[in-house]
Amino acid sequence: MSLDADMRVTVGTFEERIHLDVADGEVVAVLGPNGSGKSTLLRALAGLRPLTAGRIVLDDVVLDDPDAGVLVPPEHRPCGMVFQDYLLFPHLTAAANVAFGIRGRGATKADADKRALEWLGRMGLADKAESKPRQLSGGEAQRVALARALATSPRLLLLDEPMAALDVGTRGSVRHQLRRHLAEFAGSCVMVTHDPLDAAAIADRLVIVEAGRIVQQGTLKEVTTRPRTTYIADLMGLNLLTARASGTTLVLANGTALETASPATGEVLMVIAPRNIALYLQRPGGSPRNTWSTRVSEVHLMGDRARVLVGEPVPVTAEITAVSLAELGLTEGSPVWASVKATQIDTYPAQAG
Repeated sequence: MSLDADMRVTVGTFEERIHLDVADGEVVAVLGPNGSGKSTLLRALAGLRPLTAGRIVLDDVVLDDPDAGVLVPPEHRPCGMVFQDYLLFPHLTAAANVAFGIRGRGATKADADKRALEWLGRMGLADKAESKPRQLSGGEAQRVALARALATSPRLLLLDEPMAALDVGTRGSVRHQLRRHLAEFAGSCVMVTHDPLDAAAIADRLVIVEAGRIVQQGTLKEVTTRPRTTYIADLMGLNLLTARASGTTLVLANGTALETASPATGEVLMVIAPRNIALYLQRPGGSPRNTWSTRVSEVHLMGDRARVLVGEPVPVTAEITAVSLAELGLTEGSPVWASVKATQIDTYPAQAG
């Protein structure tokens, strides 16, 4: 592993305890709700927030170890950082912004200027070398900030919400460009983001942080098929419930029983994709194994789709077409019948491991 960080950071009453390792050439996306500790993690890796305990090791070099009295300052760490708002110097050209970082590592002005132009060329911005930040689009400014970070040949690249400052229309193309540039980066990369689409498009591995702890990590497939917390399930657009299993029968905390196709025993987590929940105005015929009467609590339109939240006894979200929503005439408070097939309920042990 290029990066091996065992971090304990205390900020007021908040304490973060995280162990994070990242291999050479790997991009890890860190996701979590506001206040979960994502920014604290990034600042600790950059040297902007000293550890309370633990240590950070990069390429077998200790960067921070309070017990040993080691704390390498940010400017001496082989790290590059792209901030959420890019923080380009507004009075400098794109080339001068990139050269600034190189000069900070001891290069001569001539060498820094040359390398800055080379990096702008790699980013497809050779024609923007003399442009100032206000003359750049959001995507161009991001690439200048990325060039500034990469031009110093860092071994660790830190990205703080790299898409947050972009409008929705440009995000898709910029994601693709960023992934392409990161594929050529030989060091370790840690990206903090709120957006699961950014993580899915760019990262090799997802790390989910809640309340200063890692609650789940793995590939996109691993996280989306077996979310371990409600936050993760919501992030991935899935329904997550806890139940006690006895064979193929699942009993929720309120006593409601559902049937699944795969037998299990003990406390389990159950996942239902919203698209697999059907809604009806009358009790459906055919005696579906899982059918219940409920009421609509919320309705959210998303283009030609609609997400309909229903309440007890099985509080879940169903996804239907906007046309179906109109035909059913569902609004907040509407009575409705919901059903899901036994084969469309996935279960796994509530305890990881």
